[in-house]
Amino acid sequence: MNRSPGHDDASPVAPVGRAAEDRHLSTWTMREKVGRVLWYAVEAIFFRLSPRPMYGWRAWLLRRFGADVHRTARLRSTVRIEVPWHLAIGAGSSVGDFAILYCLGPIRIGRGVTISQYAHLCAGTHDFTRRDMPLLRLPIVIEDEAWIAADVFVGPGVTVGEGCVVGARSSVFGDLRPWTVCMGNPARAVKERPRFDQR
Repeated sequence: MNRSPGHDDASPVAPVGRAAEDRHLSTWTMREKVGRVLWYAVEAIFFRLSPRPMYGWRAWLLRRFGADVHRTARLRSTVRIEVPWHLAIGAGSSVGDFAILYCLGPIRIGRGVTISQYAHLCAGTHDFTRRDMPLLRLPIVIEDEAWIAADVFVGPGVTVGEGCVVGARSSVFGDLRPWTVCMGNPARAVKERPRFDQR
């Protein structure tokens, strides 16, 4: 069998198979696993198939799974939500068709926020500096009166400031200042947004 120069059986480098096994060890508790499986079923049947106007019903379902969703929040039936007990949505906020709320870590959406269609909020990543690439559950905060436009990606550990507008198809990897209009990849402020009286 061929060996690379300097290789011997006492090498401190773990065999590839073992590293792969370690990488796939679950960080979820049994209770979390059961909760996720139950939510997949409820989401597929009772959430996804509910008629469009039944916003209150969908918010109620999410609250049954530990989400903190205000009764006036409006989520379309095509929204995909992972780990609902990590989700909080304030009064008067809306989440558009086919948006993804990937709540591996906490996602907090404030009051009067608009999350447009196909937006993707991803509150999880992996530490690629480590061989086992452990899961990092970093929070996302969308502050009051912000607007996340169509097809925007918001990465883990990001705060989008109050009243901030993020233009369509932008990618957000760092915090954005309040009352600015931001766009691009990565998203950057391009101008100020006028402030208005708060509710």
